[in-house]
Amino acid sequence: MPNRLSQHIGAAILLAVTLIPAAIAQTPPDHPGAAVYARACASCHDAPTGRTASLATIRATSAAQLRSVLTEGVMQPMAAGLASEDLNQLIVWLTAGQQTAAATWTDAMMCSADRRRIDEAGAPGLASFGADRKSTRGLTATQAGLQAEDLANLEIAWAIGFPQTQGMGVGTVVLGDTAFINSAGRLFALDTETGCAKWIYSGASSRNTPTIADIRGRKALVFASSRGEVHAVSVLDGSLIWKADGRPANGIGSVRGGVVVYQDKVIVPISASGVATAANPRFECCTGHGAVVALSANDGSRLWEYHTMKDAEYTGEVNSLGVKLRGPSGAPIWSVPTIDETRNQVLVSTGENTSHPATDTSDAIIALDLETGKVNWLFQAWGGDVWNMACDVASGRNGPNCPVGKGSVLRDFDFGAQPVLAKGASGRDVVLAGQKSGDVWALDAETGKLIWNQRVGQGTALGGVHWGIAVSGRNVIVPINDPLISSDPSFKSRAGVYAFDISTGKPVWSHVVTPDCSDKTKRGIVNCETRFGVSPAPLVVDGAVIAGTLDGRLLVLDGATGKLMRELPTAGPIETRNGVPGRGGSIDSHAISAGAGHVFVSSGYGSFSQTPGNVLIALKPKT
Repeated sequence: MPNRLSQHIGAAILLAVTLIPAAIAQTPPDHPGAAVYARACASCHDAPTGRTASLATIRATSAAQLRSVLTEGVMQPMAAGLASEDLNQLIVWLTAGQQTAAATWTDAMMCSADRRRIDEAGAPGLASFGADRKSTRGLTATQAGLQAEDLANLEIAWAIGFPQTQGMGVGTVVLGDTAFINSAGRLFALDTETGCAKWIYSGASSRNTPTIADIRGRKALVFASSRGEVHAVSVLDGSLIWKADGRPANGIGSVRGGVVVYQDKVIVPISASGVATAANPRFECCTGHGAVVALSANDGSRLWEYHTMKDAEYTGEVNSLGVKLRGPSGAPIWSVPTIDETRNQVLVSTGENTSHPATDTSDAIIALDLETGKVNWLFQAWGGDVWNMACDVASGRNGPNCPVGKGSVLRDFDFGAQPVLAKGASGRDVVLAGQKSGDVWALDAETGKLIWNQRVGQGTALGGVHWGIAVSGRNVIVPINDPLISSDPSFKSRAGVYAFDISTGKPVWSHVVTPDCSDKTKRGIVNCETRFGVSPAPLVVDGAVIAGTLDGRLLVLDGATGKLMRELPTAGPIETRNGVPGRGGSIDSHAISAGAGHVFVSSGYGSFSQTPGNVLIALKPKT
């Protein structure tokens, strides 16, 4: 029905939603919002499946976030048929009785005056999501302040709770004795020893890991808000240096992966596709596509932009309801770019097409000239992957906007992992890439030609390789998620961590994970039997591999052999330094970081029917 909110509303809401309260007061059954929910939402959210959010989860979302998602976010087309008053009543009903945090909740976590100093010349730990321009996700013992043997003795040093948050998944960057993280709509500068806040910047809500860079001769943190506004903030006091719109000239898109800074440029990856709004059968599917925008690091002015395809046009076709269709669309860039200094190019990875016609830029690795944004080379891993959230391939109950036919493979096999530059045989530069199909690709950095390919399992729409890979010595480290969401009885999860030789692609070792549901109720883990894989980007410290699972376990593996050195649970209630009730959950996305003698883990990721949580945990070796 035209006014029905999408069954996939959770996929958008859960990327930045709030912690489920201990108790939610019930509004009267005759409240007007209840009738709106029953008419527009109940058919999907009362019995959620797949990526669909439950009513309890949606009711934990703040009113501001609900309104943003439904009126200006990716779900806006799904709610467009609701009258203004109906929308207001629905939000009132959904958020009735929520336990909200006091506006002054951050006051109690501020450092004393003598602990607020930040050393701008301090040694960086993890200074960006990729750890270096090649995106290897690797730190030396000196950079991390940790040796491999230290990681076998990790214990919790402190934890910080963030109110009205159930989705963490963001990474921490470290400079000297200060750690910086985006959460709860703010950027925090935290003392690494105590967790107290040296300063807090409230200028933007962001879901990506900031980057430490030199801006106008001083150290700055550069990051993008989810809607695409780029901020450069002083590391010393959180003061704004500049901000600019990082979206392309058409104003379409958001930033999920995070920006990178190289010399005089800020490289902004743009994710846009119409993948969620396509679930609305009345939506003219689809518009939006991936892009890259280069801004001046000095002032944020626009230098160039690249688009993964031309703007969508009406194709002359209609869906089964007679709604006009548009294309091409998709190939979003929701991963973090990588800088190839030798060839002066930036490497990006893309997702699937969302409507016909298919393009050669979807599910691809693309090398762009850093000065012009022109394509140097392009490698497409999977052709014809045209898919959107109107598709339910497992059940066969595809909606009117599902792009069946015309050779579409309907896989949703994005590259959500960043490309990685590494050295292969005879010093050859190799581009490594992990895909949701479970594939690992090795390409020649000069030409984009295939060197080798390995596939781990069958892959899934949630990974396969979901958020990132890493390099440890001569090996590429590949996490496999493979949640058990397939209706295919032959599907076998290959969840775990795998190592392949960079030069040859030959398997080196593997560490398979299985669900541990023995005390899932105590730890508050949801869907333990199906969500237990290794989804977040791993981190390598002094040759040891740090990985995380969707059931909240932190794993430390020997990078040479794959032997398990340490397993530490993070899910469940946890005492916090700032007094905010804390609970750990799934470890996902960009959650694992290190520096200043600590490992930092963002625990809790409520998206995709996983376990919510709201804590940043700092771990250090036992003394």
